[in-house]
Amino acid sequence: MHVRKAKPKDLDDIMKIYSMAQDFMIESGNPNQWGRSYPSKELIIDDIENEICHVICKDNKPHGVFALFSGDEPTYQYIEDGKWLNECPYVTVHRIASDGKCHGIFKCAIAYCKSISDNIRIDTHKSNTVMQRQIEKNGFEKCGTVYVRDGSPRIAYQWSKQ
Repeated sequence: MHVRKAKPKDLDDIMKIYSMAQDFMIESGNPNQWGRSYPSKELIIDDIENEICHVICKDNKPHGVFALFSGDEPTYQYIEDGKWLNECPYVTVHRIASDGKCHGIFKCAIAYCKSISDNIRIDTHKSNTVMQRQIEKNGFEKCGTVYVRDGSPRIAYQWSKQ
C-alpha cells in the first residue's frame, strides 16, 4: 500500500469509502460521531483542492482516506484533563477512513505521517472504541479532552518521536 495526495478523479471512490466507514461506525456502536452526513462532499472537494486529502492505495485503487493538516489545529488550543506531550510543531490527522477491504490502513497512514513529522496529533469520539484501539496500538498517548467545532468532546492523542 502507498499514500498519495487525492486527485479530483478520486472523489467518487473517497465518498464510497466514507459511506462504508459511516456504516461501520454506526454498526459498531458509534452512531453520532459522523452519522451519515459527515464528511460532506463539499468538504472533501475542498480538502482535495487544498491538497490535504490523502488516499491509501493498493493496486492503484483507493481503499483508505485521511486529511492531513500542518500547523496549529484551532480546536487543540484548549485541552482539559491532561496536556499535550510537547508544544513542538505537529501535523494533525482528521477524517481517517477505510473501505474495510484492506487491513493496515491506519498503520499505513500513520507510517506516512511519521515519515514527515516528529509529532502527530489525532482525536476521536469516546464511542469510537475501534479507532481508540488503533490509535493506542500505533504508539499514541492519550493526552486529555479537546472540543471540536460543534462543541462536542473528543479524546485527544499525540505521538512524538522525542
